[in-house]
Amino acid sequence: MRTRAGRRKRFLWIGAAVVVLGLAAVPVLNAFDVFSDNGDPMSFDRPGPDGGTSGGAGKGGPSGTADPRVRMPSGPRAEFTTANTLDDGTKIGVTTLHGKKSGFTGKVWVWAPKEYYEEKYAKSAFPVLIALPGGPGYPVNYWMGTDLKLQSSISEWSKSGKSKPFIVVMPVLNADNKNYYDGSDIPGQPKMGTWMSDDVPDLVKANFRTFTSRDGWAFMGSSSGAFVGLKQVLQHPDRFKAVIASGPDLRPDSPLWRGHEREMRANDPEQLAKSLIARPGAPDVHLAFQIGTKEGGRAKLEAFMKKYGKGPIKTRLQVIEGGGHNARGYVRGMDDGTMEWISKVIPGPTPAP
Repeated sequence: MRTRAGRRKRFLWIGAAVVVLGLAAVPVLNAFDVFSDNGDPMSFDRPGPDGGTSGGAGKGGPSGTADPRVRMPSGPRAEFTTANTLDDGTKIGVTTLHGKKSGFTGKVWVWAPKEYYEEKYAKSAFPVLIALPGGPGYPVNYWMGTDLKLQSSISEWSKSGKSKPFIVVMPVLNADNKNYYDGSDIPGQPKMGTWMSDDVPDLVKANFRTFTSRDGWAFMGSSSGAFVGLKQVLQHPDRFKAVIASGPDLRPDSPLWRGHEREMRANDPEQLAKSLIARPGAPDVHLAFQIGTKEGGRAKLEAFMKKYGKGPIKTRLQVIEGGGHNARGYVRGMDDGTMEWISKVIPGPTPAP
C-alpha cells in the first residue's frame, strides 16, 4: 500500500511534468499508470447520506432485512485495496484471506457490479460467481485483470437481460505455482478444497449482501479451474447451484494423490455425479459446459454429459466456433448463450418498491 508521503511525491512529480510538457503529457502519464489508485484502500460499502457508508460489514445479519432470502454482511470487515478500475468506475478489490477452516492464506479479488451500490438495492441480495482460472492460478487469478473483460461483459449482459449482476469472486486456485491441488483436501497438503467450499464463501458472506440459500451461488472456471468448480458443485450441491465449466478436466490428476486412492475417488466428478443421482431428494444442479472447436476433449465431455446428465443433474454444452483452450474464447461462449442459461436458474437482486 502506498504511503501518504509516497503519494505526495508522486503528485508533485506529476504536477511538474504537466507544467513542463503541457496537457499533452496527460495521456503519457496515464500510460504509465501514475494516475491509478491501485494499491489504495477501498470499500464496497455504499455511500451514506451523511457522507459515511451504509450496507457494510457488521451492519446486521439475516435479521437486517425483512426478506428471509437476504443475508446482510456479518463481518468482520476485510481490508481491501484497489487492484483494478473498470471504465464504469467500479473497482476490483483484493484482500489477503487467512482461511480459518483450511488454514491456508491467500489472495482473493472481488468485484461488485454498479447495481450493488444503488439505493434501490440497498437491502437486496446479489448472486455470487466464484471465477477460477486455468493454469497454476497462483499467485494471481487472471480473471482479476480487465483485459479478459469478464466484469465489463457481465455489466453489459445484465443491462441486456442476458445475465444477473453477479458479484465476481476470484481466489487463488492453488497453494503455490509448483503443484496442482485439484481444489481438494489432499492428505498432508494445504486444504484447498475447504478453502474453496468454506473460507472463500465465508469471506463473501462477511462483507457482502448475499442470498441465504445456495440458489445465489455459482462457480465458473477454465481448464483446471473448471474441474475445481465442477467438483465443488457436485460435492456440495447444498451450497452451490451451478457452474460454468469451460474446457474442463473431468478427473482428478494431481500427482499429490499418489497413495491416497480412496480420497481421490471422493473428489472425482464421475463418482460425485453417481452419488448425487442416487441420492433421494437431491437438489438440482446446473452444469453449463463450454468447449471450443479448436481444442480437444469434446468427445469425453459429451460422454460425461450423456452418462450423468439426468435426474438432478441438468447439463448444457456451448460449442464455441473457432474457439481454442483459452479464456477469451470462453467469455465469448458465455455471451453466446451460456450466461443466459445459468442466469435463468440463479436469482438476481430485487429492487425496493
